[in-house]
Amino acid sequence: MQLLAKKSMIMEEVQKIKQRFGIIGNAPILNRAIEVAMQVAPTDLSVLITGESGVGKEVFPQIIHQNSVRKHGQYIAVNCGAIPEGTIDSELFGHEKGSFTGALEQRKGYFEVADGGTIFLDEVAELPMATQVRLLRVLETGEFIKVGSSKVLKTNVRVIAATNVNVPESIAHGKFREDLHYRLNSVPIHIPPLRERSGDIYLLFKKFALDFAEKYRMPAIQLDAEAQTALVSYYWPGNVRQLKNIAEQISVIEHQRDIGVDILRNYLPEHHPHLPALYNKTEDAAFASEREIMFKILFDMRNDVNELKRLMAEIRKDDGAEETKIYGKPYSKVEGVEIEDTEEVLDESLSLSDKEAELIKKALEKHDGRRRNAAQELGISERTLYRKIKEYNLE
Repeated sequence: MQLLAKKSMIMEEVQKIKQRFGIIGNAPILNRAIEVAMQVAPTDLSVLITGESGVGKEVFPQIIHQNSVRKHGQYIAVNCGAIPEGTIDSELFGHEKGSFTGALEQRKGYFEVADGGTIFLDEVAELPMATQVRLLRVLETGEFIKVGSSKVLKTNVRVIAATNVNVPESIAHGKFREDLHYRLNSVPIHIPPLRERSGDIYLLFKKFALDFAEKYRMPAIQLDAEAQTALVSYYWPGNVRQLKNIAEQISVIEHQRDIGVDILRNYLPEHHPHLPALYNKTEDAAFASEREIMFKILFDMRNDVNELKRLMAEIRKDDGAEETKIYGKPYSKVEGVEIEDTEEVLDESLSLSDKEAELIKKALEKHDGRRRNAAQELGISERTLYRKIKEYNLE
């Protein structure tokens, strides 16, 4: 009974956090991430938040800060990937007057300004290696040195970091310090991608639709049953950010408020561009790009031609013809037609770009230049088709 009461109380706190910070969704993995953030908030432990781009990682540092003893202190969010490498040290740790060209006066860095508060380092894996060394020192000792100075300063700052990259992989490639990872990763919080929260997708869409209806003073858009199914089954590579963007696009562009699946699909870009008319999706699902698929097509065509050569050779033998070799390569004569080994012929005639351009040209001719129809025929987005048309000068 006590355990159930405790779980019920935790869920009540999670719901309060959701309402306060505008978090939509009831997926267990999302609730667990919020619960961990609440548990770690009263401590001074460093936190590393991981998750794909667009999942809403920036909300969790605010949850932690606002529920900590530092909530009355400074909260500074820094996008490490948006600051040039040459100025990142100055931004974080400050600089002395004259320490570099353009340093006309002394400047305080974020770690000095946020003393007693919290710093959120978004895209922390983008930090240069030299800056990572400085950050590690701050985390371990609370000490830092301004650019152009030799004086050691102290700061009492809690660091929360976030990244959308695979940190162990970055460490393996020498792009991120392993000791810094261990220091930041005192408490890990993983934010799930939207596709793993399928039950939340339509809830989020309805919320965004209502928000944009109020913002643009128009009736809210609604999806029919088939469109809802398409919405939930989409991969959502851009996660919540992409979903919000699409809800806004449809709200503004479409005149009708009842949206069917045909309209919705115009706003869902292809996640993996491919040419479905040319290969079997089930057998070749591992191919992730158009170029890889084209290679597969060429290999299949070569096999087909080799098979044709073998059949023609059998016909020739049945007719009593003789097999001859020229420069060590066999060929057959059937009614005066030479059928050679196709390896060199394929190298000359089956250029990837030429075949791709030919396929696009045929699709455009088939649909009388209607690019949307041609794109659907090829299984690629209109944007990809426009780029290919320009690339191959098919205007």
